[in-house]
Amino acid sequence: MDVFVVTNRIPVSEGHEADFEDRFKNRAHLIDQSPGFIRNLVMRPITREFNHETGEFEETEEQGYYLVQTYWESEQRFWDWTKSESFRIAHSNRPPSEMFAGPNVLESHEIILSTDKRED
Repeated sequence: MDVFVVTNRIPVSEGHEADFEDRFKNRAHLIDQSPGFIRNLVMRPITREFNHETGEFEETEEQGYYLVQTYWESEQRFWDWTKSESFRIAHSNRPPSEMFAGPNVLESHEIILSTDKRED
């Protein structure tokens, strides 16, 4: 299993969450048709963290990050996407800078184990 995962950690400014989410809900789906593309996940941060001493979740004031993950058949397929005309089009409508509370962080990983629950 050599699935390549790219995660973009994005700090969205308070008050811009709905607009940020709408950008993904109303996207052109160009990436979905890219060779080697498997999956796209967009995850909203939850402003709670687990306290190991009490065993409870507690509200936090820390900046949360939206996570945007794309899954690819290989790292090369991801890089091919970033060099494509579809990528350029998909990223041409830049959001306003005030939508973000800071810089995004791009991370990449290879899946070495998956324990997805399968429906029989």
